Amino acid sequence: MQVTANLSKAFHDRFREQIVNEVVGWFNKMDATFRTDVRELNELNYVRFEAKLKQRLAELRAELMTAIAALRTDMEHRVADQSSEAAMQVVVGS
Repeated sequence: MQVTANLSKAFHDRFREQIVNEVVGWFNKMDATFRTDVRELNELNYVRFEAKLKQRLAELRAELMTAIAALRTDMEHRVADQSSEAAMQVVVGS
């Protein structure tokens, strides 16, 4: 998107059309350069953000899997303890 410069008639009269066109052309070139730089910077930042997000999700997934494994082990021990207690009650009760 090019800059649309509305320069005064006095500016045109004083500096002539050629110089005014050069100034407007320079502004347009700087605007295009700025936009390109900003776009590239945004793309680089997004790539870094995405990499960090993937890393943190992998870390979270690993933590959750560890917690789930610990819960399973705890549940298995509790079920085994309850089964042992029930078996002992059957033996003692008979």
